Amino acid sequence: MAEIKFAENEIIVSKTDTSGKITYGNELFLKLAGYSEKDILHAPHNIVRHPDMPKVIFKLLWDTLKQGKEIYAYVVNKAKNGDHYWVFANVTPSYDNSGRVIGYYSVRRKPSEKALSIIKPLYTQLLNAEKNGGISASEKMVHDLLAKNGGRYDKFILSF
Repeated sequence: MAEIKFAENEIIVSKTDTSGKITYGNELFLKLAGYSEKDILHAPHNIVRHPDMPKVIFKLLWDTLKQGKEIYAYVVNKAKNGDHYWVFANVTPSYDNSGRVIGYYSVRRKPSEKALSIIKPLYTQLLNAEKNGGISASEKMVHDLLAKNGGRYDKFILSF
């Protein structure tokens, strides 16, 4: 399938409830994903999950969000027609007036080619680890990689 491209100045936005069901998607999100607003609202956000995305990245994402922290991640998404598109995502918890998490807000931009030249082979290695040893094997790979690169995921992911 083909890779869908979008411009550097374009921003993809979506919001979900606490269970990951979509409550909002901007026009660019709908266009790239290939879904109508009617089709995507209240659908699980993993409707755009590409099978080449390592599970460990989503585990890291959810673990971080559940701690009330924001996270950055490179993600390959799958459009309704099977095409794909890469994004650099910033996901943050959304709070109500009493400080309770009521959902998540994601802003995604076009990733740099430099970043993708690092991320694509890394994700291939993580997928192979998951196929051979499960998510614990890919978690170990991430832990070892971070240990070699300063120990912090956010510092590593923002370094390229």
